[in-house]
Amino acid sequence: MTRGRLALTTLGCSRNDVDSDELRARLTADGWEVTDDESGADAILVNTCAFVASAKKDSIDTVLSAADHAPVIVTGCMAERYGRDLAAELPEAAAVVGFDAYTSISSVVDQVLRGDAVPSHVPRDRRLLLPLSPVERSVDGVPGTAGLARTVTDAFVAVKLASGCDRRCTFCAIPSFRGAFTSRRPSDVLHEVQQVAQQGAREVLLVSENSTSYGKDLGDLRLLETLLTELGAVPGIERVRVSYLQPAEMRPSLEQVIANTPGVAPYFDLSFQHAAPGLLRSMKRFGGIDDFLALLGRIRELAPTAGVRSNVIVGFPGETESDLDILADFITEGRLDAIGVFGYSDEDGTAAVDLPGHVSEHEIAERVHHISALVDECVVQRAEDRIGEHVRMLVESVDDGVTVGRADHQGPEDARTVFPDLHAPVGSFVHGSVIATDGPDLVARS
Repeated sequence: MTRGRLALTTLGCSRNDVDSDELRARLTADGWEVTDDESGADAILVNTCAFVASAKKDSIDTVLSAADHAPVIVTGCMAERYGRDLAAELPEAAAVVGFDAYTSISSVVDQVLRGDAVPSHVPRDRRLLLPLSPVERSVDGVPGTAGLARTVTDAFVAVKLASGCDRRCTFCAIPSFRGAFTSRRPSDVLHEVQQVAQQGAREVLLVSENSTSYGKDLGDLRLLETLLTELGAVPGIERVRVSYLQPAEMRPSLEQVIANTPGVAPYFDLSFQHAAPGLLRSMKRFGGIDDFLALLGRIRELAPTAGVRSNVIVGFPGETESDLDILADFITEGRLDAIGVFGYSDEDGTAAVDLPGHVSEHEIAERVHHISALVDECVVQRAEDRIGEHVRMLVESVDDGVTVGRADHQGPEDARTVFPDLHAPVGSFVHGSVIATDGPDLVARS
């Protein structure tokens, strides 16, 4: 007999997905039934996103909608970042709790269902909670790093690699509420991947704020290369891919391992953000169009069919028409498989708020439209370039005889590959050749 029925709604990126997996695992272990369906739920947990203004609006709208059905417990990045201020502005929420409450989330639910007041989270700069030197840090007690039994229902599973970030990009508030960079122990990651493999997982996505930094706090900056080799050999796991790689921190040994290690997808999720060198310096980032194209050249020399995705920000303070032209040139020449385009917005507590040369909201919208149109064109062209390639696809769905999934070069947020006349079980891998495209999607035949 369960203690009650809870609904869990997750917004934002794959980093929030693994946090929700932790919440689900903790609640299930304590006797709760956890579902994605809000109907009939005793309480609803909303794991919020606070990345940009539009994500915050989506989070608030979701909370307001959920509050019509059951008491709502607000968690996630927005709750961590704004805490009691959010609670004051959002009385519809029964509780607003931060990351530290995850280990006692069942107690929070009990309090809410009893009608007791739950103290709202008090935000603090999480970068100050750990020693400045990475090698003096410990994973013990760091939110979101606990090893928990997980129930796997899909062939694709995200696994947390690390938490936090030490970079100080002027547009990003994430380090202040996610904290300093802390790696999970390799043995913990390996054990979790072995565990999900035994439950039927076939593909694992390693998630963090900055995967290229993995191991620096454990005294070995090349630890990711070793770990990837071990994970790629786990029985049952056919494909491991890594999210969020910093271009400035890429190294030849990591490029080689991702490109050519059995069991590791030749897939590079590179956070370019822009391509104009001067503007990148204002962002407190490094590199530029020449460096980035050289990196892509090295990757494709190692693995000609490797997949590459990225995100870019337009309208950053001081961005000129020349900067925008450089970004457009990079998008055209880079031949990326997937690109997310974001318009800049001021984020509380970030250095970019005080930078000169702010671009008007109208102009930012125009630039987003312009770059997005170019991205759509280039991504379709990149898909057409793949006609004739051999692909291996993880089957995600089968509908009316059409089998759909992702090839090695396609991540969870990217385009899909379609086999129109193939019947294969969900969770299996199929092979074929690309014969056509449908926009950014590939059409293949076995």
